[in-house]
Amino acid sequence: MSSLRDKFYLASGYAAGFCIALIMVVILMQIVGRIFGFIIPSAENVSGYALAASTFFGLAYTFHEGGHIRVTLVIQKWSGRTRFFQELAVLIFGFGLACYMTYYCWNMVWESYIFEEVSHGYIPIPLWIPQIPVGLGMLALNIAILDDLVAVLGKGTPSYQQHENEINLEEV
Repeated sequence: MSSLRDKFYLASGYAAGFCIALIMVVILMQIVGRIFGFIIPSAENVSGYALAASTFFGLAYTFHEGGHIRVTLVIQKWSGRTRFFQELAVLIFGFGLACYMTYYCWNMVWESYIFEEVSHGYIPIPLWIPQIPVGLGMLALNIAILDDLVAVLGKGTPSYQQHENEINLEEV
């Protein structure tokens, strides 16, 4: 089961990387187009949507790989029981916050669909389409946080702490 979760997080990371590559291609096409005297319509909009998608798709992968910033100056000195309750409290709070954000991201997608909102560029893109990756990325982050919350409740080690421990061993 762990390999399926790892593949899910890796797919989220690849989706983020694909969006970054898409930004590069769109901007490169825009540069070439300017040289040859034509424009790429709504290139700025597409690049902005891909940037938002890459940011949100990358959340779950980065969380799973321990890439988010954690200040461990104080908690690294705590005993096992105190650290357990600290990790549990932070994961519960983080899961609640991520659920709240996910709900409102999907609510934004739904409202954009219902009100038929479109972008104001050369090409009127329905806004619910580029907003879907934002909701999917937040949903993936929810799964990643829940995954680590279940691990902590089962007296296991969360994924981000495993990577943190590996980095600490490399520094010694």
